Amino acid sequence: MTHAPTRPATGFVLPLGAVGRDDLATAGGKGANLGELIRAGFPVPDGVVVTTDAYAAVVEHARLAPAVAAATDDGGTALHDAFAAVEIPAELRTAILDAYALLGGGPVAVRSSATAEDLPGAAFAGQQDTYLNVVGPDALLDAVRRCWGSLWTERAISYRARRDVDPAGVRIAVVVQKMVPAAFAGVLFTANPVTGARDEVVVEASSGLGEAVVSGLVTPDHYVVDADGRVRERRRGRREVVVRATDGGGVEHSAVTEADTAHEELPDAALTELAALGREVAEHFGRPQDVEWAWADGRLWLVQARPMTALPPAPIPLSRIQRLIGPQIAEYLPVRPYPIDVSGWIARGIGRMVERMLSEIPGLRLSFADVVPEVDGVVDRYVPPRPQPTRRTLTAPFRNTPRIRRFHPARWTRDPRFARFEREVRELAAVDVRAVSWGELAALPERALAATQIITDLRVDYLPRAGFDLLRLRLLQVLLNRRHVTGLTLGTRSRTEDANRELQRLAERVRADGALRAVFGLEPEPLAERIEHDPAFAGFRAELTAFLAEYGHRETASPLLMSTPTWSDAPTTVLGMVKVLVAGDASPVTDRAERAERELLAHPLVRLSRSEERVRRVLAAARAGIAFREDTHFHGTRVLPALRRAVLEMGRRLAEAGVLREPDDVLHLRLEELEGITDPATLAAADAERLRAAVRARSARRAELAGVPLIAPSTLFPDRAEDGDALITGTPASGGRATGPVRVIREAADFARLRSGDVLVCPYTNPAWTPLFQRAVAVVVDTGGPGSHAAIVAREYGIPAVMGTGTGTSALTDGQVVTVDGDTGRVTGES
Repeated sequence: MTHAPTRPATGFVLPLGAVGRDDLATAGGKGANLGELIRAGFPVPDGVVVTTDAYAAVVEHARLAPAVAAATDDGGTALHDAFAAVEIPAELRTAILDAYALLGGGPVAVRSSATAEDLPGAAFAGQQDTYLNVVGPDALLDAVRRCWGSLWTERAISYRARRDVDPAGVRIAVVVQKMVPAAFAGVLFTANPVTGARDEVVVEASSGLGEAVVSGLVTPDHYVVDADGRVRERRRGRREVVVRATDGGGVEHSAVTEADTAHEELPDAALTELAALGREVAEHFGRPQDVEWAWADGRLWLVQARPMTALPPAPIPLSRIQRLIGPQIAEYLPVRPYPIDVSGWIARGIGRMVERMLSEIPGLRLSFADVVPEVDGVVDRYVPPRPQPTRRTLTAPFRNTPRIRRFHPARWTRDPRFARFEREVRELAAVDVRAVSWGELAALPERALAATQIITDLRVDYLPRAGFDLLRLRLLQVLLNRRHVTGLTLGTRSRTEDANRELQRLAERVRADGALRAVFGLEPEPLAERIEHDPAFAGFRAELTAFLAEYGHRETASPLLMSTPTWSDAPTTVLGMVKVLVAGDASPVTDRAERAERELLAHPLVRLSRSEERVRRVLAAARAGIAFREDTHFHGTRVLPALRRAVLEMGRRLAEAGVLREPDDVLHLRLEELEGITDPATLAAADAERLRAAVRARSARRAELAGVPLIAPSTLFPDRAEDGDALITGTPASGGRATGPVRVIREAADFARLRSGDVLVCPYTNPAWTPLFQRAVAVVVDTGGPGSHAAIVAREYGIPAVMGTGTGTSALTDGQVVTVDGDTGRVTGES
């Protein structure tokens, strides 16, 4: 049956040019964006949109509403199948086929356009179906049905659930456009998706239809075009497959022929025009865009545009001091902080400690609000700190001289303020958060933060002398021409070292007990289950409990984050450390310190002047300063368990009262928002909805930024260019050379994977990683510098370390044999 061309029926089928960016509810994301492009005069193939009203009419006509409501429970399979065979009402069928006739009745592309796709933060790329080169009325109607059904595939339902999209509000439109017989096609990004540079357009192209590029079937030609339209980077692809339209409809995937491999590339004139079009699209929509395009018969067409997601922050120029400090602070930001981290711990706890120390000792100004700036309530990026001098900087010597004379680090624990801190921490630990009133619960975080400021007061007073004593030791080495002597302060007794000794003792306990050693062959999770419940391990369980009581406040990820578990929250981390130590040998570092001390004392000037005791006192004072620095860090985080318990209990109560959907949603709130709640049970409906809206918006923003680095490695490490045969390069941090197989350890859960003799490759480290250094022959870290935890520990254990590689965990693979040169910062492959 043929259909005479008429205007598409209003409500069911509309010309693409009849919709725009404000018609999301009618045309879906893809249709609304394409209509907006047509209205703005961009080259878009002619087409129509089968609106969401058409979808709703089919749901009503086929009585599918109950199945739609139940789709999230049964995975959507039944609903998907129902749409594949659904009867399209006569009026709608006529409207679709009339529109098809108006398009010429030839090959068309049929694309899903859901109301929750192609949006900022939720591209939904590939979640619904697209059908290319659809030919004929029956094939068109079938493709439309399958697009409707693709709204209810398991992957689409799962994606919406992860993005917290309400399934009840989702509908779908279908875009039908004339096919473009593309000679070349692909995608372009109006900002560099790797570096975040907004002045670069990245184009990926391949011969044939764009599906080959979009679906990842080929290694495409890659171009980077600068703001002046010049092609700055050109990399030819392999074109493993070419997707072409077939005469009878549909597409075929053809193997590459010799003619294909000798192809001409997309002309530079077309690249320049394409980049210009892309920039115009981005300017029109007001944000960077991900655009699909096609080139046929010398003309460019835009077939899709959506906001870019997962885009790194735009690169920023860094000063010399930012390049020096930046990698070390980046080590403390392994993940994006939650709003509760920023407001509840960085701004008022550990970050406030750093700000005060800089202000009150050297007189420098720094705000962590500039270091981890927030956009829409979520940390947007990491900006390496740049402390600024103030008038107080000029008076620093006068302020600190009395402190240097009065406050000696060796005596700091006898300071009455430390006793007051100990009392406060004990009282906080004794609070049963489930038993207190909401008012008492909401007041607990401030009590914990106030206790942290006692440690800040102590650091402000005692650190000047610690720095003075370290400087005296350095000057002594210069005077004796012993600057090359390293290890003088290694093995200094500190609370961190105490924890490591206790871990070693637990490991020795396991080695001595056959049953324990056997069960430590399990993975951490089942191991924890056995230790917790098996009566045979009651003794070890008691020792582990005692260890956690003393050291369980230590962070598993970063001292800047309160959202991540402590050792007590995640005992599998501790068991993983013990497991590493069980399989290795104790490797004390005090021997190196003793050898270094003997070398210094053996200097002729020291012996002839009989200054051995004075040199030992200088050494002892320097070591006391280092211990003070380590121990005040240890004690400064002792309030974390109380702070975490209070906030998580607030989340539990808010969820119980129906204010939050899940207890963990509290992580998306700010501490001041929680403190402003008088009682969840009596919270006004408008206030409850305001909190839920904040959680939804911030959760969506975090989801949009998932996988986006807080700072691009190319910004933090701009000099990490190719260096001869080096696989990667970084900052030399601990000398020596070592060769071994790579073991990439990304988090504490991976600890047990490290084997003796491996090269440890990781994104960051903290004190929980220390036992791994007893087994590794070298360490390579994405972040950090010579003053970072990994570098300090590597020097203690005498193994090479290369810090700040930027890409070590992605460039190196498990089992790859490499040589790490800690003197040059180069990591090379096996020759």
